[in-house]
Amino acid sequence: MGKKKELEARVEKLKAKVKGLKAKLGNVSEEAVAELREEVAEVAASVKPAALVSPLAPKSFPKLPQIAGVEFAAAAAGVRYAGRTDVMLARLAPGSAVAGVFTTSSTRAACVFDCQDKLAGPVEDTAGAAIIVNSGNANAFTGALGQASVEAVTGAVAAALDLPASRVFSSSTGVIGEPLPHDKITAAVPGLVQALAADGMEAAARAIMTTDTFPKGACAEVQTDEGPIRIAGIAKGSGMIAPNMATMLVYIFTDAKIPAKLLQKMLARQVDDTFNAITVDSDTSTSDALILAATGQSAAPEITDLRARIAKDFEAALRDVMMDLAHQVVRDGEGATKFVEVRVSGAETAADAHKVAMAVANSPLVKTAIAGEDANWGRVVAAVGKSGAKAERDLLRISFGDMVLAENGWRVPDYSEEAASAYMKGQELVIGIDLGLGEAAKSVFTCDLTHRYIDINADYRS
Repeated sequence: MGKKKELEARVEKLKAKVKGLKAKLGNVSEEAVAELREEVAEVAASVKPAALVSPLAPKSFPKLPQIAGVEFAAAAAGVRYAGRTDVMLARLAPGSAVAGVFTTSSTRAACVFDCQDKLAGPVEDTAGAAIIVNSGNANAFTGALGQASVEAVTGAVAAALDLPASRVFSSSTGVIGEPLPHDKITAAVPGLVQALAADGMEAAARAIMTTDTFPKGACAEVQTDEGPIRIAGIAKGSGMIAPNMATMLVYIFTDAKIPAKLLQKMLARQVDDTFNAITVDSDTSTSDALILAATGQSAAPEITDLRARIAKDFEAALRDVMMDLAHQVVRDGEGATKFVEVRVSGAETAADAHKVAMAVANSPLVKTAIAGEDANWGRVVAAVGKSGAKAERDLLRISFGDMVLAENGWRVPDYSEEAASAYMKGQELVIGIDLGLGEAAKSVFTCDLTHRYIDINADYRS
């Protein structure tokens, strides 16, 4: 029995003992019962972290570089829970370029519409900018009240930082359909402004968490003769994760000198293979956003041509940060115990490769088989067949890792159930699907589906 199970068994035993003593309270002192209660609480506290943090989590939050021209602050505003850090503020220096991609949900939140409108409007990068984010309440499907809340929050930040409201971007994440108590956020703004600091990115990452079990951060650096370009980003995301951009909240900052139009173009063309290539549960959120800001504070040359070497190096580094954060979201998938790449090749078109990959990655039958460490490749075959993509039975090849399990319309002659089952016990899995029809390929990333996912979402509003 593992340590966690031993501790859980001990907790249950102590609980039963306390219950029995309560029934005989006439013969047992209150002090004895109180002591047992304290012991139960102590053991339960030691079990809880192990039970909550994803087994796929990184060992620690990365050491992120400070990005010149960006400051962060976090606070406990009590948006949903008392005493929990739930608001973050980022201030960007004058001259910062801002780009973004957002959920395509037709029921997207007021803050998403507001950000999209602001980014589509005139560029006022000489004025600086700010981003304010709250967790605990999505401010989605809240009608005119939702827009009023956005205006109140962004207006408070604009006034406090002496910025035009058009340069204050907001995001909200949490429960849908409940009015945002924006007065709690606006009351926290003065303290947030006072606390702004260049080294506050980790605190900001923790403030935007909801069902996340760990804060998410990633960074990269591009070397030039004149000096480095630094990139650092944070993200939140655990459930309600499916493509259609952005599938979570992500904030990436760089000191690169680059116009907003080029920054937007880079972001848009890197999103499909990163944040639009992950899924936890096939549900697209109402509130999700990815905002990318460049402060222009690096000594490196300005990026003015996407064909130039510096532009290509910067875009590759940006992609690395985006991919790292996207993978961390999957690794923190609600209840996840396995990180899975679904790798499709040989498709006739890119669209077909994507259809097949997502059909497999979102299949509850495939995901529960993975959770049970069952090498049921037949479920993969079924998912390919239902995808709507062109596929031919006798050209299809299915593999787990390096093992080819089925091809030519049947399982391979030397198929070993034992070897396939042994592979499924790993935490990092690759499901390969070759359609044998063309050259198009696509990889998407997902996780298994465990009972913990049900537990989390059944109790989400409790």
